[in-house]
Amino acid sequence: MSKASVEELLLHYELEKFLYHEAELLDRREFEAWLDLLAEDLRYWMPITRNRPFGDWQNEHTRQGQDLNWFDEGKFEIEQRVKQIMTGRHWAEEPISRTTHMLSNIQVEARGASEVTTKCRFLVYRNRTEAETDFFVGKREDSLRRSNEGWQIFERRIYLDQNTLLAKNLTVFF
Repeated sequence: MSKASVEELLLHYELEKFLYHEAELLDRREFEAWLDLLAEDLRYWMPITRNRPFGDWQNEHTRQGQDLNWFDEGKFEIEQRVKQIMTGRHWAEEPISRTTHMLSNIQVEARGASEVTTKCRFLVYRNRTEAETDFFVGKREDSLRRSNEGWQIFERRIYLDQNTLLAKNLTVFF
């Protein structure tokens, strides 16, 4: 492993702060502020994970734009989901969920002067009512672009480490 430069360490720290800030916005239900972190050309994608024979890693996840996926959305669809939740009359979010987003193993890969890719592991805990508790665990790859307002996410790939969704709904944002 090579020594990281001061610039690489500073970039890593800056992106960690960005990702932790994003998680905090989601946990505080500040969805409109969270939307500002998403680029207009956003691709928000979560494939379905499939059980495959040993060594068949290529087909473990459904394909983006070709197969059925849990999410394959742009910013417009995300905005519509936020609007629906914020009405207070969303059947799956009344009462609204309490969430905790935890990120770890954050890695940064520079793609140029103004774009980076981050990889991390996540655990999202959700609780609703007295008895509904869900855990979502997996890996995430984010492509971020530096804009005049700061970093923005223009692609998010979410890989759940489960092939059967045990939650009653999938209204949580990752």
